[in-house]
Amino acid sequence: MTDGDALRGVDTVAGETDGLKGCPVHALRAELRRAGLRPTRQRVSLGWLLFAKGDRHVTAEMLYEEASKARVPVSLATVYNTLHQFTEVGLLREVAVDGSRTYFDTNVGDHHHFFVEGEERLLDIPGSSINISNLPEAPDGMEIARVDVVVRLRPKRAS
Repeated sequence: MTDGDALRGVDTVAGETDGLKGCPVHALRAELRRAGLRPTRQRVSLGWLLFAKGDRHVTAEMLYEEASKARVPVSLATVYNTLHQFTEVGLLREVAVDGSRTYFDTNVGDHHHFFVEGEERLLDIPGSSINISNLPEAPDGMEIARVDVVVRLRPKRAS
């Protein structure tokens, strides 16, 4: 099982995760513990908001707004901290679009992104759809961890 599989496998109707019977919240708590994070009420609440809807891209502000609507008492700083903690343990993937805009992706598998300008929206591109070649050698003592490709989209202009 890869990082986050139990979280993404939550079946909100049957209450099962990856074939295991039980409460999805218990599965979320177990996944947080497995990742080395204490399953605090705030982490569990934010994790539920993040992972119960399947693969998605969110900003800290989007998650904070969802938490507010769900009456989850968290500050924006706590949302940022939790997103970064989830990213550090491999439950999320950080996607930097602009210097001022960062998205967090619940799909940590091999893939890239389209960014729809004007809509501020990310769409997944399967990793096999892009061929990366001629990468430079990494500096001594370093290795390439991953290559992120963000392809920007805009509506076609009339000719």
